Amino acid sequence: TLRSIVRSIMVGTRSAARKREGPSSMQEIKDQLKTKYQRKTKDQTVVVKEEVNIEVEVEVKVEEKVVVKKELEKEVKVDQPIDIEDIWKRDLEAIAEMRKNEDAAVDTMGCHMLHDKGAEPQVQRFQILLALMLSSQTKDEVTSAAMMRLRAVDCSINSILSMRRSELEELLKPVGFYRRKAEYIQEAAAVLKEKHAGDIPDTVEGLCALKGVGPKMAHLVMQTAFGRTLGIAVDTHVHRIVNRLGWAKTNAPEQTQKRLEELLPREEWARVNKLLVGFGQQICQPVRPKCSYCLLNTTCPSSSVKEIKKKVKKEEE
Repeated sequence: TLRSIVRSIMVGTRSAARKREGPSSMQEIKDQLKTKYQRKTKDQTVVVKEEVNIEVEVEVKVEEKVVVKKELEKEVKVDQPIDIEDIWKRDLEAIAEMRKNEDAAVDTMGCHMLHDKGAEPQVQRFQILLALMLSSQTKDEVTSAAMMRLRAVDCSINSILSMRRSELEELLKPVGFYRRKAEYIQEAAAVLKEKHAGDIPDTVEGLCALKGVGPKMAHLVMQTAFGRTLGIAVDTHVHRIVNRLGWAKTNAPEQTQKRLEELLPREEWARVNKLLVGFGQQICQPVRPKCSYCLLNTTCPSSSVKEIKKKVKKEEE
């Protein structure tokens, strides 16, 4: 009957109108129906077709909106890193951008900068080793100053062996653990003169056999003195940053070195130490890291900026 048709149209139209435009549109449709159904019976069929067309048109528009929403969500997900390789690549390039000026202490006073470039090659290699032995648990500025004092009195194997222990200690102060390092340096110099013809070993194993030399120093010596990158040197800066960024979960630098060498391709090994050390000196510092200046502050798992944003959002909710 006409009454049943009208009721069914009003129910369908009301649902469609709510999706499309809200309560005000529903009132318009009611007014239209009220006016149209005051006509003669032969016009009623036309009215029914018009209203059905309205309902179909609304459904099509709603479907289009759903499709657009799904496509947008898909695009956002594609832009996010999907595995650890994407993450370290993104992080390393951002760090390289922050370090492009090369103005950290490691760049100007690092152990690769402290030897006398005008000396004989084997003397230069000894000075590189010496600088690295001094650098352990000592700031680059302090190590650099000590090396300049040593170079002023002819920093060679023979000159080190000819010094009294107390004299060498005075030249090293205030290097961290300077007394112990003075002992190790003189013992190493004696071994180098006796067993290596006054030069330093050209293997990681040979370097680590010297008292006071560990894997980090050995790899940096090989890279700086011989131009051979055989592993990644991991100090406290590198260990801290790798764990903060979520590249690894390790408890010691040796574990971090192993993880990095598994994670990074060999072509990245040479640059990663200096990049991360300088980043640790300037931005990702041990205490109160400068997260607000860091390009990774929205993606780093340890970012204080990220935590502040979460707190603000929670308070707003």
